[in-house]
Amino acid sequence: MPQVELDEETIERLDELRIEDESNDELIMELINIYETSEYTLFHAGD
Repeated sequence: MPQVELDEETIERLDELRIEDESNDELIMELINIYETSEYTLFHAGD
């Protein structure tokens, strides 16, 4: 499995965003989904 190194500040920010027993993997996947949705929305906003 690939490993990702994060700064302590990044880990702290992730900890602040985590809901209940959510894992880092779940949180990061949610953030990626939000990013992709926002990017898609901005891309098609000009249509």
